[in-house]
Amino acid sequence: MFAAGQRGVALSACDTERGHRVAWAVFGDSVALIAVGDDARPPLRRLLEDAWGCMVLVLGRDELRDVRNVERLKRALRSVYPLLDGLLDRAGDRGLLGRLTRCADCLLPPEPAPLQDALRAFAQAAASDFGCLLVGGRVAAATDGWWRLPPDDALLLGLLLRGPWATASSDRPVFLPRSSPAVAFRLLRVTLLPGADACVLCGPEPRLHRAVTELAGRVWAPQVEALRGCLEQRGCGLPASAGVHRDVLALLLIRRGGGRSLSHCAPPPAAPARPTPSPARRWELLGRFYAFAAAHYLGPAGGEAEPQEEPQEAFRRGHAHQPLQCYLVTEEECKC
Repeated sequence: MFAAGQRGVALSACDTERGHRVAWAVFGDSVALIAVGDDARPPLRRLLEDAWGCMVLVLGRDELRDVRNVERLKRALRSVYPLLDGLLDRAGDRGLLGRLTRCADCLLPPEPAPLQDALRAFAQAAASDFGCLLVGGRVAAATDGWWRLPPDDALLLGLLLRGPWATASSDRPVFLPRSSPAVAFRLLRVTLLPGADACVLCGPEPRLHRAVTELAGRVWAPQVEALRGCLEQRGCGLPASAGVHRDVLALLLIRRGGGRSLSHCAPPPAAPARPTPSPARRWELLGRFYAFAAAHYLGPAGGEAEPQEEPQEAFRRGHAHQPLQCYLVTEEECKC
């Protein structure tokens, strides 16, 4: 790419006179990707890596590296465009902060144990170690194998499974960019209720028809009411029984070691005592506050990063928001 012919020069990004940032990278010695953004959040380098991951997820690494017919590759890449559109559509992530936290968006069901047992039985029937139950785009239950997937693989699978194109049971080959970029798995997705799907990564069996007509009914029929209870949480990572204080407008819990995050936005009261931000605005503020906190206080492993300036001053300038209070709790201290 730019400056590649200059010995000892490595240039991967630049800023324009109008304040935009341009970043680029070459993947597989065959595909060059360029991103242009108005800020550095999310980092453009990460966006490029995710875009490459989407391409590998659908086509496989070898198809992208060994380019023998450019026109054929262009036609094949059309199948990746909807996934790339989903990657760029921040509005479609409302209530889902996984791409910011690099952790799976989770949901805590009112009764998690029966759903976990049902998912385990469904995955075993499909001869798979990798299974998850998605409710409204959030992971309500998952097998141990699914949690062992590299975070990047799990995030891209989640993006593929919750897109607007994913509206019915499906069976498609996928390559895992980190753990299996050259050998495809079958991604079997069975819709249990509108908005609730059981998904497994498996081999040639079972066929989709058998999974839908036989396995799903046998395993999931007793859990219909539990699934409906999860669907009632729409936009809330925590059940009503969690007893979140009414003054907490939104919260984000992250388990970095396990690659999991849980975000919660309390439903607005019928007759609020004072004006409060809309749910959409709450999600926006929560995402912005996390991005600010991650840049100033959290290291890559979730530890404390050295602030570049006085924390209180940095907070006031970087996240000017007077009516509400924001709190950051780490293992060592609490900042507000």
